[in-house]
Amino acid sequence: MYKLSNRSRSRLDGINPVLIEIVEEAIKNSPFDFGIPQSGGLRTAEDQNKLFNQKVSKCDGYAKKSYHQSGNAFDIYAYVNGRASWETKHLKPIAEHILKVADECFNVDLTWGGNWVNFKDLPHFQI
Repeated sequence: MYKLSNRSRSRLDGINPVLIEIVEEAIKNSPFDFGIPQSGGLRTAEDQNKLFNQKVSKCDGYAKKSYHQSGNAFDIYAYVNGRASWETKHLKPIAEHILKVADECFNVDLTWGGNWVNFKDLPHFQI
């Protein structure tokens, strides 16, 4: 049984409260431990634009806004053997678990970036 670290929990400040509840419930019985990366919660337009310029986001924060900017998205990383992992073999089972918890416990239909057709964003979830 896992729980969200204080650092990961603080990175969710400002996002939709139901998303926080989903994350906190899902981590309890997740197939792998996970956390929230530094820019994995609420973002300003400036923060989003930096990620866009680094080519890690398709949204520039101004003309094309991210769900992170409205507090309706979060990102995760897997925490395996004391290290962050972005590997599909870890993120996919966590994602499937989070989607199941969102649906069954909160009646929320989350969108997972791993299911997108043109661009895969395995750490990303949005409502």
